[in-house]
Amino acid sequence: MTTAKKTETTTETAETTETAETAGGAKAAKKPSTTTSLVWQRRRASVARFWKQYRTHRAGLYGLAALALIALLAVTAPLTVGADVQSVTEAPGTALEPPSAEFPLGTDQFGRSLLGLLIWGARISLLVGLLAAALSVAIGTVVGIIAGHYGGWFSTVVMRITDWFLVMPTLVLAIVLATVMSRSMWTVVLAIGVTSWPTTARLVRAQTIAVESRPYIERATALGGGHGHVMSRHVLPNVMPLVLAQTTLCISTAILTEATLAFLGLGDPTVVSWGGMLQDAREAGAVSSGHWWYLAPPGLAIALVALAFTLCGRAVEAVLNPKLGVGR
Repeated sequence: MTTAKKTETTTETAETTETAETAGGAKAAKKPSTTTSLVWQRRRASVARFWKQYRTHRAGLYGLAALALIALLAVTAPLTVGADVQSVTEAPGTALEPPSAEFPLGTDQFGRSLLGLLIWGARISLLVGLLAAALSVAIGTVVGIIAGHYGGWFSTVVMRITDWFLVMPTLVLAIVLATVMSRSMWTVVLAIGVTSWPTTARLVRAQTIAVESRPYIERATALGGGHGHVMSRHVLPNVMPLVLAQTTLCISTAILTEATLAFLGLGDPTVVSWGGMLQDAREAGAVSSGHWWYLAPPGLAIALVALAFTLCGRAVEAVLNPKLGVGR
């Protein structure tokens, strides 16, 4: 009897231990999931707070609404106007017709609808602007964080190179790159991106120096955090708000630069863009002949998009930096 009781007690103890281990394993399995859900919950709350503050900036809402409308037209261009609008041989109208019921914005020198070309050209202009701004901000962010983190003679050398790019006219450097390379959309993106990063680099470097002076950076270093860990896990998240605001401001500059390069004949001749439309209008003599409907639409579109991105950028900057929110 005693042996049987001991056996039963041992069995119950083993079952209890197994149950505890299973429960512990379940808790360990649930812990990462709980942590992940908590992170996403905080992110959603942060986005909600950002949008709540952004809505208080009326100019930013106007800019966002304009960008949403233009982006919608650009995305749906293949359905609304079709790719045939770019064809020179299948043009439905005659050359340089003034605005009419059939062609609300008139036609170009080949008889193509300027309204259709304007909508289709938004695809290239917006795409080049976004990609060039992303490349420029990415280069500036990397250079700024590295220079601000390491400091010393390395930072001095990097900043002197940055100053050289900063004092050189960005448009001139972009023209040189676009001239020596093949004429394509990617050449324009590269030319704009590698010449317009210095401003972002200086801003990010200053913010990096401010972040690295905080106590938790010193604690992370004391606990064994390396250079890569500190820059990627501590510095980069703290400079991202500045990077986001700078990106929205850089897009308008990139679009204007792309339009200038296309107007000078350095863009991709196989695609339709707003700058390319201005170049075609100049070659067709629209200025001297008084065909204003050929010049005005692409010029106004470029100005509208640049203004919309600037309004959004200022609103984002004011939300992320409350000190700037006084002049809504």
